Amino acid sequence: MAKRLRIQPTSVDVIAKDRMVLASPRKVNLVAKMIRGMSVSKALDALKFCKRAVARDVRKTLLSAIANAELNNGLNIDLLTVKEAYVGKAVVLRRFMARARGSGSPIRKRFSRLTLVLCETED
Repeated sequence: MAKRLRIQPTSVDVIAKDRMVLASPRKVNLVAKMIRGMSVSKALDALKFCKRAVARDVRKTLLSAIANAELNNGLNIDLLTVKEAYVGKAVVLRRFMARARGSGSPIRKRFSRLTLVLCETED
């Protein structure tokens, strides 16, 4: 089994997690990849005008991370940057849809875990 390399957060990094996003990890990762390395204001604008439905959940998590940075750590919002945005798998609900001749086909409703790490950078 491969080891996961995870960067340890420093004292100025702010983390926000969403553990049950109702979308597959592939779909969430497309949106997370879009905002990696962006400043927070640009990331909010990009998520606001993104056509993907999962962008709303990512935007809510980003707003939560901004609130954590401001209230808990006292960081300046204008200097915040999205340092990391990574997605993992969560639970999978298994459902069955009735098909012809009394058979059924499986439906998998995949959930994702989203983690955003913000850091303060100087201009």
